[in-house]
Amino acid sequence: MRAVVVAHGDVLPSDRAVIEAKDYVVAADGGALALERWKILPHLVVGDMDSLGDAGVERMARLGIPVAKFSAAKDESDVELAVSQAIEAGASEIVLLGALGGDRLDHETANLLLLADPGYDGGRLEARRGTLRIRPIRGEGSLSLAGPVGALVTLLPVNGNADGVTTKGLRFALNDETLRFGRARGLSNEVISLPAMVKVSKGSLLVFETPKGGA
Repeated sequence: MRAVVVAHGDVLPSDRAVIEAKDYVVAADGGALALERWKILPHLVVGDMDSLGDAGVERMARLGIPVAKFSAAKDESDVELAVSQAIEAGASEIVLLGALGGDRLDHETANLLLLADPGYDGGRLEARRGTLRIRPIRGEGSLSLAGPVGALVTLLPVNGNADGVTTKGLRFALNDETLRFGRARGLSNEVISLPAMVKVSKGSLLVFETPKGGA
């Protein structure tokens, strides 16, 4: 099952099309406001409700939407709680919308690092905003790139260095090389042929893909 978690960051009008009729939809607190604008009813709303507010919670209740309210003094972010709820519901693939942007750079960073959490090994977790797509490689593994030719690709190591990085179909090829944590060597590569892929033997990468001219 695929789930879509909608957070309270920036969303674009085109993000609405990511949500399909068969998806299990979870709003992370104020993400419910975006879903209201899109006239999509979530299956569940999760969080401390500081963004949705009492009036929003009441609207959800009138529509028969379950609301899982947590204390503001919690150890997890609203997005983290929403992802956990989606997994409990049976999701093996989760797409995050609204995980980027907003007023809180710390929340945005936490959402990006969440993608690389090894606790989600065995499941697929990615974030999208417009044509931007961010996916992790956690530990030894590979990822097929979506393209098209001309798409920008950035490879950022997280949780230390990424070793044995090999690419196919990218302008600046890597062949069993190390991308060092905190260094920018993996920025702004480009797809020049398809199929394109990235492989890692040790460590974790966040893979950012943006078609040229995409928002």
